[in-house]
Amino acid sequence: MVDVAGKDVTRRVARAAGCITMQPATLSLIVNSGLSKGDVLGVARVAAIQAAKRTSELIPLCHPLPLTRVAVEFKPDAKASAIAIEVPAETLARTGVEMEALTAAAVGLLTIYDMCKAADRAMRIENLRLVEKSGGKSGTFTAA
Repeated sequence: MVDVAGKDVTRRVARAAGCITMQPATLSLIVNSGLSKGDVLGVARVAAIQAAKRTSELIPLCHPLPLTRVAVEFKPDAKASAIAIEVPAETLARTGVEMEALTAAAVGLLTIYDMCKAADRAMRIENLRLVEKSGGKSGTFTAA
């Protein structure tokens, strides 16, 4: 692991996003709570938060961070037949929180896939990315 002992503790914020595309009928099942497995987006929200909290156990050499906030927002898009996810994560620490936001977004989307795969195996997880980050020595980053 990289030695971060010499860095200042600062407020660090990162926001990750991505989406999962699917058949229109699958999106309808999710939005209308028509799947036998239950509330897909509710379960995916909890999974995303849990993943953020356990990122250092999943990603080798990733520092464990005391998260101060993780939020998960889903936006169904009927026109694109997709669900977008956005995850802001925050900490007061010596290193950034980008991996926690990205891991949360990935696991949230994977949970949707898992809960819906019986209805639609052709779903695609796409465009997982860091949208922005702030805090620390390197300053602010905003994706183009």
